Amino acid sequence: MRYFSQFEFDTRLEWGENAIEHMAGDADCVIIVDVMSFSSCVSVAAARGATVYPYPWKDATATEYGDRLGAITASTTRRFEGEGYSLSPASLVKIPPQTKLVLPSPNGSALAFKARDSGAAVFCGCLRNLEATAIACAPFQHILVVPCGEKWPDGRLRPALEDWVAAGGIISHLAKRNLSPEAQAAAATFRALPTDVLRRCSSTCELVERGFTADVDLCLAIDTDDKACRLQNDHFVYV
Repeated sequence: MRYFSQFEFDTRLEWGENAIEHMAGDADCVIIVDVMSFSSCVSVAAARGATVYPYPWKDATATEYGDRLGAITASTTRRFEGEGYSLSPASLVKIPPQTKLVLPSPNGSALAFKARDSGAAVFCGCLRNLEATAIACAPFQHILVVPCGEKWPDGRLRPALEDWVAAGGIISHLAKRNLSPEAQAAAATFRALPTDVLRRCSSTCELVERGFTADVDLCLAIDTDDKACRLQNDHFVYV
C-alpha cells in the first residue's frame, strides 16, 4: 500500500476514513475537512468562545458523555430553530462563551478521533478558516489533508465538492511546500472554481431543499474566522 501513501511529498491529500487508516501514521499533522457541516460547526462555536467536544456516535451514549463532562450535547437531529444546538451551524451563532458542547458526528468527529489516535496533531478546517488553518499547520513537516465527503444511502463514501474545494483552499495557503499530485489538484480546483459554483453543488442543493439555507450561507463563507481549531486531547481549542 506504500504507493498510495504519497510518502515522497510533505503535503498530501486523500479521502475519508481510509486516508486516516493508511496515511495518518506517517503524518505530523492531519486536517479534517467536513464543510457541511461538522468543521463549520466547530469553527462557528469556537469563534464564539465555546469548547467543542467531538463525539463519534449519534446515539444515547452522546448524552451520557456530555453529562460526564458537564456539557450540553447537541441534538443529533439537524435544526436551527427552537432551543438547543445541533449540527446546524445556524444553531450555534449565538452560543455563549465558555459553553461546553458535545458535537456528535459519525463523520467529522469519528475521523478526528481516529486521527488523534495516530499520534498526529489534528486540526478541523473549513472554508471559514482556510488561511488560519494553513498558518497554524505550516510548522509541521508532513501534513495530511482529509476531505471527509458524505455518504451514499448504502454507506459508501460520496466525494463532496465542497470538501475538495476547502481542502484545496487550505493547501493553496501552504506556500513553498512539496505537494502531492492529489494536493496540487485540489489547490488548482480552489483557485480555478468560482466560489458561487458551490451554491449549486449536490450537498448545497440538499440543505436548501431541507430548509437550511442559513447553514449554506455560514458554511460557504470564506475566511470569516481568524483562528484555527485544533484538537487538544478530547476537545477543540481556538489557536
